[in-house]
Amino acid sequence: MQYEAHAKVNIFLKIVGIRGNYHELFSRFMLVSHLFDTLSFVPKSSRMPFELVGDFNCALEQNTVYKIFQTLQKHGFDTEIQNVMHHEALHVNKRIPSGAGLGGGSSDAATFLKMLNDRADLKLSAEDMMALGAEVGADVAFFASGYTSANVRGIGEKVEAYDEAPLDLDVFTPPLACDTARVYRTYREYFLQFINPSLAASMVDMSSEALLQSFGKEELNDLYPACLQAYPELRSYEKEGWFFSGSGSSFFRMKEK
Repeated sequence: MQYEAHAKVNIFLKIVGIRGNYHELFSRFMLVSHLFDTLSFVPKSSRMPFELVGDFNCALEQNTVYKIFQTLQKHGFDTEIQNVMHHEALHVNKRIPSGAGLGGGSSDAATFLKMLNDRADLKLSAEDMMALGAEVGADVAFFASGYTSANVRGIGEKVEAYDEAPLDLDVFTPPLACDTARVYRTYREYFLQFINPSLAASMVDMSSEALLQSFGKEELNDLYPACLQAYPELRSYEKEGWFFSGSGSSFFRMKEK
């Protein structure tokens, strides 16, 4: 059985404060129906406690799916998940680009959590999986929620469903990977003084379509100027009518009707 780990875009992303080394935000996350990784269990070929098959650009210890494995062990599910992973490897077919602001790694992590919940019969609720996911990464809670559209606050751990039909979106990812930590450092150094919590609060209750019709990408995404500062070559890929997702580098728009 294959599971789909869908990409997301940030319809808007507004920085509203600082919490230690983290940035607090208001954002609207929306799943992209046509762009997803596929995950499945396949027969294991090694004696490693956790075997991952796929094309990744990071060490296993840094991979979010492996962090889900570790988090479940820490929370007392070691026996249940070892009964699965003793015989099975996790296979991930990557289609979501890395460094693109589309949440591919977080989506994979949440999907793997759902797979283990099903296969090992962990009896975790959506709320349980959201809480576990939040320990692994800022966006994992959204992907674990099962929502197609949601307002996300804090550092990504507060997720509230937004009742709207998902938009049909085009997504364009240039041949450029943006490092999230670098983009946030650039934002803090050059753009922190432009925080506008009142504008962020006004966006929370607007539909995604209304937001895209009312604002430009610079107003909707506070990280866009920071991305341009950190990656000046990004400007050569921007197009009229396209918006910017997360910390980049992907652009998106509503498909023409």
